Amino acid sequence: MSQVFLASRNPKKLEELLRILAEVVPDIEVLGLDDVAPYDEPAETEATFEGNALLKARAGVEATGLPSLADDSGLCVDALNGMPGVLSARWAGTAKDDAANNRLLLEQLADVPDDRRGAEFRCAVAFCRPGGVEDVVFGEMRGVVIRELRGSGGFGYDVVFVPDGETRTSAEMPAAEKDLISHRGKSLRAVAPLVAAALG
Repeated sequence: MSQVFLASRNPKKLEELLRILAEVVPDIEVLGLDDVAPYDEPAETEATFEGNALLKARAGVEATGLPSLADDSGLCVDALNGMPGVLSARWAGTAKDDAANNRLLLEQLADVPDDRRGAEFRCAVAFCRPGGVEDVVFGEMRGVVIRELRGSGGFGYDVVFVPDGETRTSAEMPAAEKDLISHRGKSLRAVAPLVAAALG
């Protein structure tokens, strides 16, 4: 069985990656941070999604010796000049407090009319292999930020984001359906052939 490492503890991200990679690499095992010996994870100090993804994937290769993937993604809101962007996970100050992040975002957009609430999720996925070979792929999903929380699936800002062409939030969509249009789904499908080639 081929192994690839994803520098994440998020079980939903690991499941999503496995679903997508299994389509092109049927006999693959995706290991997350909890499946390998602990190592010093780099702080996400870069100003771009690409920079942060590369930091994490390079550290993964160095620590595990396995081909390593890492993503960085966030919500870029037009009316907030592209913010929260790379600060999405800690927009309200505390890392990964989804409820506080969503509350703050809705407060900041309270006076913004519906026709100016456009936004997009962006994702960069870095794939680093032993020997220094690196690739970065990108995906995005356009939509709008609504005024209330809806749905129980997904994570992060999914509960306030309705993708273009949809009436449901990302959090109201079945996972497999969301994979087809999501920023992360697009970037993982783009990186899957590279993973297949590296492991083949």
